Amino acid sequence: MFKRNGVRYEFHHLGLPTNEAHPNERYSARFKMYTSDSDCGLARVQWHRFAPDTPLHPLIRSTAHPAFKVDDLDRAVLGCKLLLEPYEPIAGYRVAIIEDGGIPVELVQTTLTDDEIWGRAKTGE
Repeated sequence: MFKRNGVRYEFHHLGLPTNEAHPNERYSARFKMYTSDSDCGLARVQWHRFAPDTPLHPLIRSTAHPAFKVDDLDRAVLGCKLLLEPYEPIAGYRVAIIEDGGIPVELVQTTLTDDEIWGRAKTGE
């Protein structure tokens, strides 16, 4: 965990683009992408597979990204180049993706515990 510009950052997961299908993929019609969780126990890893016509930025489609939980998403994105505007895919979970030094960085602000987040991902809620 670290603080920058009054915002607290805590590592949450690593997102990895892939061209291969993985077990238990979830599809997002909005972004035309599939997401699945790895069995990695040390660090949470998500696989992301994209349809050819996904609207997502090329960096998101091609480059691994770290994801951090932040305590103030609006403040965290101030002055940053946004690759994905803040939005709320599920209640209590806001996310945005910025470009930092040429790589995408996902920022998450949530009231959910990690068990709730990953439990919802597994059940498809």
